[in-house]
Amino acid sequence: MEINARINAALQLAIDSSAGPPCPPRLVEAINYAVFPGGHRIRPRLCLAVAMAHEDCDRTVVDAAMSSVEFLHCASLVHDDMPCFDDAEFRRGKPAVHVAFGQPLALLCGDALIVLAFKTLARAARTAPQRGMHLLDIVCDGVGAPGGIVAGQGWECEDEVPLTEYQRAKTGVLFAAATMAGAAAAGAEHEAWGTFGERMGQAYQIADDLLDRFGNPEVIGKPVGQDALLDRPNAVSEMGVDAASARLKEMIDEAIESIPDCPGIVELRQLIYGEAKQFMSLALSRRAAA
Repeated sequence: MEINARINAALQLAIDSSAGPPCPPRLVEAINYAVFPGGHRIRPRLCLAVAMAHEDCDRTVVDAAMSSVEFLHCASLVHDDMPCFDDAEFRRGKPAVHVAFGQPLALLCGDALIVLAFKTLARAARTAPQRGMHLLDIVCDGVGAPGGIVAGQGWECEDEVPLTEYQRAKTGVLFAAATMAGAAAAGAEHEAWGTFGERMGQAYQIADDLLDRFGNPEVIGKPVGQDALLDRPNAVSEMGVDAASARLKEMIDEAIESIPDCPGIVELRQLIYGEAKQFMSLALSRRAAA
């Protein structure tokens, strides 16, 4: 099955199993709206790629791992777009959830997605308890305090925001959770995969910073210029365009070099290079055209 089709099928199955009657219909609609059609699905794609690079790959556990990571990412976008944070009117090329459904339902939608992520992991833990426990620890670290997504949002509420720590919490840690979860879902030692995920997250964040500065909203599906508008750290404003572009390439090279040894390492490196090349080309081409 094509990768995104598998990811979407796993996400839909998890939603259908948890968001049916007697769940309020508009809440179900908002949850599906927040998750589909989705963006690049880069986090679950990373999780799946790492899992598939190992020989022992339990589909049920892997699907739960990649789904939980994506649900948490989607939840963070719903909350991030709300007026109390970015006040962004559109996401993934369509009105943001709070615009389409109102703020109260958007808040509840994000909450429901967070719970759904952990419920999905709990189901997988019934069939593979040891792997499930590792996954719960990994995913909790990727989203909570002191260094996950919650901390990343928390830094936006501080008077002084260190760029490296902010971007690590905002983006890098969930990427690390995705790669470590992929390894854990396959029964492999997962700690060694954290560096790879963090480097990919750093690269993705720098590319996103370049797009926030030079991108076309119609192409990337969200507003640009938000970092300057909200006075948030941005690699371009802090490092300069040339240094940020060079750092992006450096992070991708370091990410690929940091992939731990595994049965499918050659194929995984090729896949990651192709994935990274796509968002790097988009970011650098928009910068060059500006």
